[in-house]
Amino acid sequence: METNLALLLLLAPFAGFLINVFFGKKLGHSTPGWIGTIAVAASFGATLTFFLQVMGTHEPVMVNLFPWLRLTNFSVDFSFQLDQLSLLWLMFVTGIGTLIHLYSISYMHDDENVHKFFAYLNLFIFFMIMLVMGSNLLIMFIGWEGVGLCSYLLIGFWYKNQEYNDAAKKAFIMNRIGDLGFLIGIFILAYLFHTVEYNGIKAALENGWTVDTTWLGIAMLCLFIGACGKSAQIPLYTWLPDAMAGPTPVSALIHAATMVTAGIFMVTRLNFLFNLVPDVQDIIAIVGAVTSLIAAAIGLAQTDIKKVLAYSTVSQLGLMFLALGCGAYEIAVFHVITHAFFKACLFLGSGSVIHALHGEQDMRNMGGLRKVMKVTFATFLVSSIAISGVPPLAGFWSKDEILMTAFHHNPVLWAIGSIASIMTAFYMFRLIYLTFYKDFRGTEEQKHHLHESPALITFPLIVLALLATVGGIINLPGSNWLNHYLAPVIAVPAEHHAMGSTTYILMGIAVVGAIIGIALAYFKYIKKGEVPPQDKDIHGITKVVYNKFYVDELYMALIVKPVYGLGNFCKYIVEAALSGIVYGFGKLANALGEEGRTMQNGSIGFYLFIFVMGICSIVGYIFLIK
Repeated sequence: METNLALLLLLAPFAGFLINVFFGKKLGHSTPGWIGTIAVAASFGATLTFFLQVMGTHEPVMVNLFPWLRLTNFSVDFSFQLDQLSLLWLMFVTGIGTLIHLYSISYMHDDENVHKFFAYLNLFIFFMIMLVMGSNLLIMFIGWEGVGLCSYLLIGFWYKNQEYNDAAKKAFIMNRIGDLGFLIGIFILAYLFHTVEYNGIKAALENGWTVDTTWLGIAMLCLFIGACGKSAQIPLYTWLPDAMAGPTPVSALIHAATMVTAGIFMVTRLNFLFNLVPDVQDIIAIVGAVTSLIAAAIGLAQTDIKKVLAYSTVSQLGLMFLALGCGAYEIAVFHVITHAFFKACLFLGSGSVIHALHGEQDMRNMGGLRKVMKVTFATFLVSSIAISGVPPLAGFWSKDEILMTAFHHNPVLWAIGSIASIMTAFYMFRLIYLTFYKDFRGTEEQKHHLHESPALITFPLIVLALLATVGGIINLPGSNWLNHYLAPVIAVPAEHHAMGSTTYILMGIAVVGAIIGIALAYFKYIKKGEVPPQDKDIHGITKVVYNKFYVDELYMALIVKPVYGLGNFCKYIVEAALSGIVYGFGKLANALGEEGRTMQNGSIGFYLFIFVMGICSIVGYIFLIK
């Protein structure tokens, strides 16, 4: 029974993929969407069944399908591990995935390749489920690579635009860089423990297995490099903002709730190993804090509504890695969940706006939309308040716990995280004010066609806004349900600080910081009525921030162009060598032909002489053999 249900959970989206990719074009425009949505909803139903079962028994469900690899001192089974952590992840992957599929039915209705879109979405969910369900690192790696492939397909879905193709290639290549580190880390762990099974590694440590801490540190650092690629941390973060080239539901699915959280899932899954290498944990915390600050700073000056949300995602992922580096795995997971709620709502809300404006994404050409898009505005406002860290919405509780943990770990990291949080409040309400307030700044034709989005678009927004409002109750101070729920899979629980004066002061600072950020945005964009200038009129530090600190240009100058140059040089050498060989044989053949031609001089006597010499040579050769 459990095996069949686990296979349903995994294979339902894959079945949706197969149906849509082979038969979807013949099914019309709406049917592929409903097939894809029902497939993911079936996975959500199976996940919910397992979730309730594990909630009751407190025992993980292990499903062993078949032996996979059998070597002398190394073996791997193709098996699944449905425990508290994996089921929690599957709940929001399949749950939010279902809502995004439902949203996409309306959003992508007029696209000529809608069947391919839902096929790719289903395939993505299939690989994400495999990544989370696997009981070992090799199965995780299959899902890890699979979601990378699907992100390439979805980001470049509108392939007729070359810029979108370039964005897809950029995401694929930068993820491959991180994935190489991830693969090296797996190899080192396999060498150290003779297994890549999570439970096998944990059992080996509990039984006193001797391990080289230097090599373990290298392995965990390599795994973290993989996490940097997948979860967009410095220096491998620049692919995620460019990935906004894909359709908006792709942004919501991949870059809010699923793929970009894979790195956090992997680190949390291997928390018992990361705890053994505190130096690597410190690196994770520092990288997370710096990423959060830099991404938030870039978000201050962006004018593309989706680019603002993209850099917001990078910043929030940085806060999650800050929590992981401080050893607060439960708190990082808490923020993953609340972030999935409000960021998915924000991305889908931006899609609703873009849908109403017929593809317009520049906030400088928006304004006044709250009057005609009341549901979109209300849900967007709720989610913006949540991400800004204003109580009592979900984002406040998870972000406050991260900052509190960072303060007790290292006050400098707390200060960096706090500044990033103030910036978050500012740029989110900058987005709100520029998009929904004042007068409409678009064209008259756009203004004439302004309307609220259809119910299939607004319904997921309402559900996600409600979750962003009440989602914090899963880990409120005092009850800490999530911490207790995750206790079986977290080796060293996060330190819980009593609700003393320090805690209240830190909470107060966080709330005041959020209010300051919101107030600054209100003063600048409502009171003063400012609108960001056009690109040619941007100068000074604003231009540097608007151009993302020129990191892409730096990578192009220091890495891409030298690699291209080296490649062209090697290509020239190879071509020269091959040409030399080919031309050499050709010249030799020509030379032999020229010499041979002189022998064909028309002299009968010379021909008879050669004939006699040939006969004598043959006779002499036969005589010598005998």
